[in-house]
Amino acid sequence: MNVLLVSIDSLRRDFLTTYSERPSVAEYEVDTPNIDRFAERATVFDTHYAGSLPCLPTRREWLAGVREFFWRSWGPVEPFDETVPRLARAADIPSQLVTDHYHYFQHGANGYYEDFNGFDFIRGHEYDALETTPREPDDRFLDQINAREPESQRFLNRAAYARNVSEFDTEADFFSARVFSKAAKRVRTLADWDQWFCYVDSFDVHEPFHCPEPYASMYTDEDPSDPDLPVWPYYGRIDEGQGSLTDRQLKFVRSQFAGKVTMVDKQFGSLLETLDDAELWDETMVIVTSDHGYFLGDHGWVGKNDPPVYDVLARTPLMVWHPDASRQGERVDALTSAVDLYPTILDGLGLEIPDTHGHSLLPTLESGAETHRDWALYGYWGATVNVTDGRYTYHHPSVGGGQVYNHSTQMINPFGWFLPPEVQRDAESGAFLPYADTPVWRYTPTDDGGPEEHLKVSVEHDDPLLFDTESDPRQQTNLADDHPDLRARMRDGLIEAMCGLNAPESEFERFGLQ
Repeated sequence: MNVLLVSIDSLRRDFLTTYSERPSVAEYEVDTPNIDRFAERATVFDTHYAGSLPCLPTRREWLAGVREFFWRSWGPVEPFDETVPRLARAADIPSQLVTDHYHYFQHGANGYYEDFNGFDFIRGHEYDALETTPREPDDRFLDQINAREPESQRFLNRAAYARNVSEFDTEADFFSARVFSKAAKRVRTLADWDQWFCYVDSFDVHEPFHCPEPYASMYTDEDPSDPDLPVWPYYGRIDEGQGSLTDRQLKFVRSQFAGKVTMVDKQFGSLLETLDDAELWDETMVIVTSDHGYFLGDHGWVGKNDPPVYDVLARTPLMVWHPDASRQGERVDALTSAVDLYPTILDGLGLEIPDTHGHSLLPTLESGAETHRDWALYGYWGATVNVTDGRYTYHHPSVGGGQVYNHSTQMINPFGWFLPPEVQRDAESGAFLPYADTPVWRYTPTDDGGPEEHLKVSVEHDDPLLFDTESDPRQQTNLADDHPDLRARMRDGLIEAMCGLNAPESEFERFGLQ
């Protein structure tokens, strides 16, 4: 069987009518007819959670089956990782990557695309180092993307995006159109092979929320070119600091996010049409998901990384079509996690599954089982640890002190993901990983202030947070103080789940867990 994996970056599930009549932060329904059409055919998972956050850590979970955030920050595929495309190669199954996700090609990342037999990289999104001209991009647009220093040559200069898109004119120029049109072409040509794996990784709907018409005006009456209305807000609190937004600006940002969702949905439809035209549904498993959501004023935040990992970020969409599944067109309540996609893909390809932190979803798809896992762990390296049993979420801060260690075969910058690596002079080498017998560097990183915009460890909160997502889906009421028995049960579940992963002793110490 073929496997087609489609990830749509930063896609909030409440912006999909499959999961919600309308977004929790808006008063309108967002048009997603093609994702809805796929969901009607597929099995929809209602309790799916992210794992290691944000973007690249999630992709290591998907492609290598490693729940990495207890051991490592954002970084490369490790030499000992048995990635899906590498295992597919060994079985003479061709693999193809189609993406505009430029993080694969920056400092701090390698190994993610090299194992594929072929890859297409659509250039120019966000900070991609593509164009150096025009020297002076359009002033109005620079205001909208908060590019305050267009002459600066530092890493992560927002003016790079303005230069990259300066000649964009029609929808066909934009990234999602180019990604999905290329993906449709690749799926048609892959049909020449007996079996294949294709990964379509769309960086949209990730910021900047820069949309062509009709999407820019679809959910707002504002002038989308007004320089006072941002399409690329800074991460942070909406009521203070560089992330602050007026009510008018926040409403506009939401409208542009919604516009991008609808634009991506339209382009995703071209991939569905290819599967229709080539009659591939009976021989192809199709997985559609996202790495995480995005705060749009929820809990007073915009963006990601800084806030506690509420469900708006962590509870992600997952829809799976399997031609032989008994649960086609059904919904599944069972708790699932991002790392479960790795063994699921290998299972779909008929390949042997190595030891992994995930569990294949195929038994759930085929047997009708309502239980998949007892606990799901999720979070950022070096920050609060989070666990859910599918109903309650428990967010446990670092209360025990102690060191946070980074483990990797490379010296990477856990606090400066996209920057040239620094020598970690206090590093020690050893076989510190329970899931690999390879020596790695272990070190406590320096420069925890973050040398560039928002490059730092996620902000810690001081007290435990506990929510009942069944009665309180927006997680407004913290139950931690008033329900000590429930809090103790979730804490025990956290310990059980961490023990199941053989998490580092230093992490138990950091969280004050016995």
